[in-house]
Amino acid sequence: MTEPAALGPHERQLQGVLSEGIVGAPDAVEARIRWLVSHRLRVVASSADGWDWLFRDPHDGRLWEQTFPLGSLHGSGPRRLAVIAEEQARAKYGDIG
Repeated sequence: MTEPAALGPHERQLQGVLSEGIVGAPDAVEARIRWLVSHRLRVVASSADGWDWLFRDPHDGRLWEQTFPLGSLHGSGPRRLAVIAEEQARAKYGDIG
């Protein structure tokens, strides 16, 4: 896979799509989210249940939260990666450093 585009300053949310829940083929956005959280963004924290993750972009310092808004689908459904304010992040994740 070629390296996806970096997160641009205008981007605030990415919403992936899977053709059939978690087992379906990911669209380009879902594939990009997976790549970004594995190769570019730095883990800051995770929720108590382990489903939601907080990341920091080392290039601009923004906080990004990975969630699964369609978590009721088999295998948790597609991912959403969205900018989150520091105050919101602290309220949800506690000390984020």
